[in-house]
Amino acid sequence: MIEDELRAAFARHEALTPPAGPLRSAIDRLAAARRRRRLRLRAGGAALALLGVLGIGVPQLTPDRVAEDATLLAEPAGPAPTGALNILLLGVDGTAKEPTRLADSVLLVHIPADRSRPYLISLPRDLAVPIPGRGIDKLNAAFLYGAGKGRPDLGGGYLLTRQVVADLTGVRVNAGAVLTYPVLRQLTDEVDGVEVCLPREVRSFHTERVFPSGCQRLDGAASVDLLRQRRELPEGGLDRDRHAQLFAAGLIRRAGEQGVLTDPVRLLALVGTVGAELVVGSDGSPLVDLLKVLPDLRSVDPIGLSLPVGPPEGLGWRLSPDPTEAPAFLAALREDRLAQWVAQHPERVNRIR
Repeated sequence: MIEDELRAAFARHEALTPPAGPLRSAIDRLAAARRRRRLRLRAGGAALALLGVLGIGVPQLTPDRVAEDATLLAEPAGPAPTGALNILLLGVDGTAKEPTRLADSVLLVHIPADRSRPYLISLPRDLAVPIPGRGIDKLNAAFLYGAGKGRPDLGGGYLLTRQVVADLTGVRVNAGAVLTYPVLRQLTDEVDGVEVCLPREVRSFHTERVFPSGCQRLDGAASVDLLRQRRELPEGGLDRDRHAQLFAAGLIRRAGEQGVLTDPVRLLALVGTVGAELVVGSDGSPLVDLLKVLPDLRSVDPIGLSLPVGPPEGLGWRLSPDPTEAPAFLAALREDRLAQWVAQHPERVNRIR
C-alpha cells in the first residue's frame, strides 16, 4: 500500500521536475574541462624532458612550478626564434638511496641558424674549468657546488653549470634540462625503447649485464645501466660521453619515426608520465615559440662531436682543452660554422649510428 502511494506521489510531481538534459550537459562540460586541465598539467612538464633532448628550449621550471608553467602551452604563439640555438643537457648521477650531485654527462646541443641538423657536443666531465667562487675544478663539480649539500637543489646545480659552460664556450645557452636517471628511464620506455649501436662490448660494472657490440634496442632500465658505465671502459668518461651521444641520437630518431617531432600534441601525449621529476631552464622564450623550429629542421639525424682535449694531467685525471684544436673548434661553434669545421675535420666526428 505504501509503495503504491509513493509511486502515485512521484507520478503527480514528475511534471514539475526540470529537464535533466541541460544539467547533464553542464556536468559533462565541467568534467571534460577538468580532464583537459589535468592532461595539460600532467603532460606539460613531462614533455619538457624530451624537448630538451631534442634540442628545444623550454620555460624556466622547477618541480613545484609544473602546473603554473604548463599553461604556457595554451598561450598565443609568437614568431619562431631565429639564429643558432644552444641547449645544455646535464645527465646527473644519483639513485633513490644516494642524492643526485654530479653532472657526469654534459651535452651541448647546437641547432644552427640554417636549421640543417642538430650537433651533439660532449664536454668532458673531467675538464678543468674555472668555477665562480671555487677556483679551478672539474666540470662535473660545478653541479655539485650549485646543488649544495643535503637534498640537492637541481635548479641551482643547473644554473652554476650553465654559467661555467657559457664562460668556457663563449656561446649563449638558450635552454637546458637536468636529466636524472628516473627521467631517462621513463622517457625511454615511453618510446618503446631506444636503439644504440655500440662499437665494442660493454659489461656493466653495476649489474654485470653484457651489452654486445652492434645495434640493439634498450628499454629504460638497460639504457640507464649503459649510461652509468665508465670505470672499465678504455677511455673512461670519454667513452661514457660517446654512449650518451648514441643514446640521445637514438632517442631523437625514435621520436622522429613515431612522427612526434612536428606534432606538439602527440609529443605531450607521448611523454606524459615524467611529470615533476624534471628541472629545466631557459632564457625566457615561450615553449610554443621554440617548438616552431622542429618542422624547419632539414634532418633530425644529428652529428656527434666532442671538445678536443689533451691527455689527462696528474693523478686527478683532469683534462684541458687541446691548445691546438680547441680554439678553432670553439670559434666555429660561436660563429655557427660547425658544418665547415666538420668538413675540414671528418676524423673528429663521433660515430653515433
